[in-house]
Amino acid sequence: IAKKAEQKQEVRLTKSMTIPDLIKVMEPEIKKALPSVITPERFTRMALSALNNTPKLKECSQISFLAAMMNAAQLGLEPNTPLGQAYLIPYKNKGKLECQFQIGYKGMIDLVYRNEQVQMIQAQIVYENDYFEYALGLESRLINRGEMTLVYALFRLKNGGYGFEVMSREDIIKYAEKYSQGINSSYSPWKSNFEDMAKKTVIKRVLKFAPLKTDFLRAMATDETI
Repeated sequence: IAKKAEQKQEVRLTKSMTIPDLIKVMEPEIKKALPSVITPERFTRMALSALNNTPKLKECSQISFLAAMMNAAQLGLEPNTPLGQAYLIPYKNKGKLECQFQIGYKGMIDLVYRNEQVQMIQAQIVYENDYFEYALGLESRLINRGEMTLVYALFRLKNGGYGFEVMSREDIIKYAEKYSQGINSSYSPWKSNFEDMAKKTVIKRVLKFAPLKTDFLRAMATDETI
């Protein structure tokens, strides 16, 4: 029995190991870190699905991919699917491919509504030809559309509290360039779904004024990380 235990402890990770092999070897540790609603088998299916949907992820460093997958699993968000809940983004960092985890707009909305104090949260885009009037962001009137100029977000709590935030397109781009290292990757949702990512960004800004639970703050801390 002692020899068997020693043999298990001698399992080592190697650079030549594929990501699926890494997941298999790390399964006992992964199981400890997963939330109860996600089994190791479901985690493996999610990881393989992400690799199939975005083959470039196979070239990322093993540990950055595994960490990004753990973030998605712990938040209960499906990465790299048409649901748009979360993204695993392969991008080149100093000549080496790494994987960045990013919460999607729909994933952000899902996380916000897990807080029972929130009655409503939304984000909308204002275009250059819109006739846009607002009082604390709660009333607006829109006509002909043009290029995006502003994005606004607001929330309302069940106790009557609320928050409102507006950002220009330029400010949103500056934010993305500062915090999303994978923004220039062709796999980034900033390339394929700019409007949703813009709305997510303004929602993150407005939520600074909301009474948030600690677990939600932890979830936000994983967004745009490597």
